[in-house]
Amino acid sequence: MRSVFERTEIAFDGAFGGADNPLRHLGALGLFFLWILVVSGLYLYTVLDTSIDGVYNSIGWLTREQWYLGGVMRSLHRYASDAFVLVMFLHLLREWAYGRYHGFRLYSWVTGVPLIWLVFISGIGGYWIVWDRLAQFSAVATTELLDWLPLFNGATARNFLAPDSINDRFFTVLVFIHIGVPLMLLLGLWAHVNRISRVDYLPSRRVMLATLAAFLLLAAVKPAVSEAPADLAVVATGLRLDWFILFLHPLTDLTSPAAVWTLIFGITVLLFALPFLPHPARQGIAVVDAPNCNGCSRCHVDCPYEAITMAPHPDKRGHQIAIVDADLCAGCGICAGSCPSSTPFRSQQTLVTGIDMPQQPVDLMRQQLETGLAKLSGRHRLVVFGCDQAADVRPLAGTDTVAMSLICAGMLPPSFIEYALRGGADGVVVAGCRDGGCEFRLGMEWTRQRLGRSREPNLRQLVPLDRIEIVPVARGEDRKLATAVAEFRRRLETMPETHSKIPAFTRRTQHHG
Repeated sequence: MRSVFERTEIAFDGAFGGADNPLRHLGALGLFFLWILVVSGLYLYTVLDTSIDGVYNSIGWLTREQWYLGGVMRSLHRYASDAFVLVMFLHLLREWAYGRYHGFRLYSWVTGVPLIWLVFISGIGGYWIVWDRLAQFSAVATTELLDWLPLFNGATARNFLAPDSINDRFFTVLVFIHIGVPLMLLLGLWAHVNRISRVDYLPSRRVMLATLAAFLLLAAVKPAVSEAPADLAVVATGLRLDWFILFLHPLTDLTSPAAVWTLIFGITVLLFALPFLPHPARQGIAVVDAPNCNGCSRCHVDCPYEAITMAPHPDKRGHQIAIVDADLCAGCGICAGSCPSSTPFRSQQTLVTGIDMPQQPVDLMRQQLETGLAKLSGRHRLVVFGCDQAADVRPLAGTDTVAMSLICAGMLPPSFIEYALRGGADGVVVAGCRDGGCEFRLGMEWTRQRLGRSREPNLRQLVPLDRIEIVPVARGEDRKLATAVAEFRRRLETMPETHSKIPAFTRRTQHHG
């Protein structure tokens, strides 16, 4: 399933680009659709007559007489609700396919499951407010489903058995529920993303404008309209069903209330249980070394999951120290890439940094880089830093290429690029996940900013940017990576031997300081 999503997202990248690829921003799209629902719903509420005689007529007036505003708002409300349900399920399926539901992601997954219930409660209740034949059908079908539960004891469906069984209070309660449940949904969404820093609250402007234009086009071509008025004296048939929200009703007709509730509760329990099932062992979490932590808080700022907080330093008065929450740490190493002490130019025999990853410490990275640089030969020698979550860089290793794969591209301190160029490399390639597809959300974004000198720690001004190539590639795009590296090497061949080079240094392995 993961490979299917990856191939589809790569295909969409070709059409839209990573920043505008809707499949890479499903959560943000859902929030955008929710705001459309809020704005359009507030307008519809202001003109809604909640009396039993006026509710159908007031909505009909909006659709027919005020089609240019009220009718458009109603259609936006309808299509945005369907789109919200669609992206919600795609988001759920995508996160499951990528295995993003356990470990440090457990909290976000578990808090997201109840939101599915809230969405359908709000959506089904919204159809009742119209009180046409479709609303009548949904109300009867839902109450019959509820009556199967011992809690209701067969009482709810009786409210719809006679024409005079519905009164004005019913619609007042409906509107109250239809407003109250979305408020609970907003609160739940806040909890859902509470432990994630720099949440993608909205998609790009182009995506928002494109989806809004699509909704407006649908509103013009196929506006949302009501069925005939509800009549409890007859059975509603021949209806145009909204399969995104009301699919439970025909499913109940095909099976039984017992089968539907078994399916609903079974899926809910399974979703809650998924994070607690056996999974591959987690990677090591970040480790702080107190003597080398100066309390700069860069790791705290850069952490994608707010796993790092700052506290008073136990040994340095007036300073702070980073504290890692093991339950929230993704083991991505982005913090090690942000630490100012993670520089290979330090003369320590064993490089100890303020914060580091035990499975791939910065000192080991320096050793691997130095070993590789010592073996480089030929012209146009390259160092390729890769990402374990993206295309595999290891097949590129050779006499003229050093290939090093990191936990995440964001783990790479910019000083390592200068170190490579000073140590004999003619160029450096940094390969990481595609735009919008970073396994740890912010790795490639922070890498671009650091190498672009807009984020600390940044690449020093003396390092020539034309000797550096950033290549976004997804897992499995090894051929694309090899092509990009070969093209970069050809560009280096066109440069004069001394063009844009920085002075070499005497290797640390020759004097340990």
